[in-house]
Amino acid sequence: MNNKPTLHTSISPALLHLYDLSNSVVVVIDVFRATSTIAAALYNGAKCVIPVDSVPKAIEISKNISGIAAGERDGMIAEGLQHGNSPLEYNRTFIENQTLVLTTTNGTRLLQMALDKNADTIISGSFPNLSAVCDYLMAENKNVVLGCAGWKDRFNLEDTLFAGAVIHTIQKHFTIHCDSSLMAETLYSKYKNKLIEFAPKMTHYHRLVERFGLIEDIQYCLTPDIANVLPVYSDGKLIVRK
Repeated sequence: MNNKPTLHTSISPALLHLYDLSNSVVVVIDVFRATSTIAAALYNGAKCVIPVDSVPKAIEISKNISGIAAGERDGMIAEGLQHGNSPLEYNRTFIENQTLVLTTTNGTRLLQMALDKNADTIISGSFPNLSAVCDYLMAENKNVVLGCAGWKDRFNLEDTLFAGAVIHTIQKHFTIHCDSSLMAETLYSKYKNKLIEFAPKMTHYHRLVERFGLIEDIQYCLTPDIANVLPVYSDGKLIVRK
């Protein structure tokens, strides 16, 4: 008898409605760059990250709590904000003991969708906190849905590669009858030792590097365990699970 929990991968927010989130841990994945930035900020001592779905809301909330309003639209710092969605921006000197109010094109929207679908638990994952995510999922022993933010509902490689990295690590502990999970793990297994070399083939790489020169951001976002904390969503905030 197989009592292992199940694992599924949603390769686009447009497909999330196909999965039962009500008894699952949902991993929100937006490698370039929201979930990498969340990991970096919390690793460097931010009190919490408040994800919101609009720039006006980010500005309003940050004013009310003396927080830092930040975010992007289409890869650029959003109009009306001083701070963007680069993990390198949130070093300890800047972010320690601060609250970051973050809005992004894809990642924060996906988190809201998971909330709206009554996800049991929501965490955020990216290569910088890969081990923390995997350790948590194995310890919880609950059903898992890996939710890739993609780009405006389209598939992207970097989020699927991270899903593959998680599956590669924890697959023995789960029942996986899911072609998107198989595809993600196969892709990751092929490129796991050359992620940064593979990056220039990715569409989002060209958006970020050719338009904005953000090569260091890309390298950070694809480096495992350099901000190895576990952000868990609770009462409107992402906080570090101790």
